[in-house]
Amino acid sequence: MAETKWTIHGREFANCNCSYGCPCQFNALPTHGNCWAVVGIQIDKGYHGGTDAMQREALLRIMSGQDTKPGATMFQVFFSMLSKVHDPVFAEIDFAVDIDKRRAKLNVPGYIEQRGEPIVNPVSGAEHRIRIEPVGGFEFKVAEIGRGWTKTSGPITYELSDSYGQFAELHLCQDGIVA
Repeated sequence: MAETKWTIHGREFANCNCSYGCPCQFNALPTHGNCWAVVGIQIDKGYHGGTDAMQREALLRIMSGQDTKPGATMFQVFFSMLSKVHDPVFAEIDFAVDIDKRRAKLNVPGYIEQRGEPIVNPVSGAEHRIRIEPVGGFEFKVAEIGRGWTKTSGPITYELSDSYGQFAELHLCQDGIVA
């Protein structure tokens, strides 16, 4: 059990290389056998122990799963699977997400260009709306599903095009999703 108490409450947009119905959300292997993803998170409020004069250090501890019960959050689960970890980059971030409209934009100059949109019916052109509501998950209670495009540069370079996107409210703590 993690000794440091923390919580974050905010919104995310995630884009990965899976098909629109990401199999990972259903305890299956990724569409292409591996997972490439970029996640933007707007933290609206939160705390880490008695902090936050040391916000960067606190966020790095949360994002690396150091102060989290094993398996309780996406941060701890994903970090435990990494074979290489690059040094963090502290840069200007332009991020906007509207969960209900299924729209997002993330720009970190020199590193990430990302956008999220609703899934569109290929015949009528109408926006298609679908949600995922996992029971016992480690990331969100409910996510609106859409699609995304991401281009990264720097030490990790790849491009995603018209692939799985999710828009969700996050409310997490060291023990998992806050009820």
